Amino acid sequence: MPRRKYDFEVPVLGEARVKSPIQMSKTYGDKIVNYVREDEYILYDVEVDKGEELPEADSSFCLEKAGPREKIYFHPGHVHAGIVTCGGLCPGLNNVIRSIVRTLWYQYGVRRITGIRNGYRGFLPQYDLPIMELNPEVVDDIHYMGGSMLGSSRGGGDISEIVDAIERLNLNMLFTIGGDGTTKGALAIADEVERRNLKVSIIGIPKTIDNDLSFIQRSFGFETAVSKAVESVYGAHIEAKDAINGIGIVKLMGRESGFIAAHTALAMSVVNFVLIPEIPFDLEGEKGLMNQLKKRLAEKHRAVIIVAEGAGQELLDEINETDLSGNKKLANIGLFLKDKIGDYFQEEGIEVNIKYIDPSYLIRSTSADPNDSIYCLRLGAQAVHAAMAGKTRALISMMNDRFVLVPMKMAVSKRNFVDPEGSLWRDVLQATRMPLTMKN
Repeated sequence: MPRRKYDFEVPVLGEARVKSPIQMSKTYGDKIVNYVREDEYILYDVEVDKGEELPEADSSFCLEKAGPREKIYFHPGHVHAGIVTCGGLCPGLNNVIRSIVRTLWYQYGVRRITGIRNGYRGFLPQYDLPIMELNPEVVDDIHYMGGSMLGSSRGGGDISEIVDAIERLNLNMLFTIGGDGTTKGALAIADEVERRNLKVSIIGIPKTIDNDLSFIQRSFGFETAVSKAVESVYGAHIEAKDAINGIGIVKLMGRESGFIAAHTALAMSVVNFVLIPEIPFDLEGEKGLMNQLKKRLAEKHRAVIIVAEGAGQELLDEINETDLSGNKKLANIGLFLKDKIGDYFQEEGIEVNIKYIDPSYLIRSTSADPNDSIYCLRLGAQAVHAAMAGKTRALISMMNDRFVLVPMKMAVSKRNFVDPEGSLWRDVLQATRMPLTMKN
């Protein structure tokens, strides 16, 4: 099958002519850490059919490698960098902020670093939010805490007013930490910046706890979310195990993509049903959830269900509203299932004991685990290297276990979904012993 081509070319503000203050080697084999060359790329799709002719290394198939360059675009003494966190909370936000500040300060000698409070609103005069001066002393211990020291908010604002504020502050690089809506906002800011012929680098660090941005192998906070979700699932399992026909229901994050639910199920061999947005299911009928659950209780007298927040929305009354980020508001599938399961078994004359757990906000507000802490530190550093080199309109990502630059327009071009025919879902089915389908 022919490989699909993508536009992975990353825009630059101009030619990099300034010698980097970071001392590294250009020689391979001398046991001294090296700069990243401009012609280093990572192949996006590593799967091949036997006998397939491999593509040449160009921006149609390859992603630009992230890392420090020998020549940079900005003179460090002239840099004023801004950092903003947007959208919902996520483990690791403070870790990323800390990494950006420390890399700018210690690696490049940048001394003007400004934190923008409460998302894009912090740029807008009507909110009258003070900016925060950042330096290593200010951010020294923030990685131990959950949330964002800068605060966050959903939604954007008037793009022209935001760029007015960028001009007033004399920022020449802006680091945006957020998800799909934040990245779309960053693109709009970059468009207005270009229209005004300003030289401002816009670099994003993708923050989507659902792991649903395209061309992002893993979003920071995801591993922490799974580890915390496991604790809730274990609690649901114990409650179900020690009750008569106990049923534990755990609702997890996942508006459109069920990655957290799927990975949590794999981490816990006690889950029996996983319901995600990508896989439709019926409640009634021979193959429906109720009948499958009835069979499970007859056999083992207990069951654990994980449901992603966006699963089964077609079964509920639609809510015709959106949040400030433009996301469609979802009906509560967890409480809906709890009530439906209770009613079903009452009509069947079967005693059940249902325990419902929704740990979503506890997970979002927790601090990052060690793996995510390492990942956040490396993401923040790569973001600084990209901005100093004059890259713009790009996100820092990991692809095939290498840090790469992904054009923002590609990251928001489509959502990343669990493939119903892929290996992840196959492993979930095998781990849970769910039927192949719960559609009649």
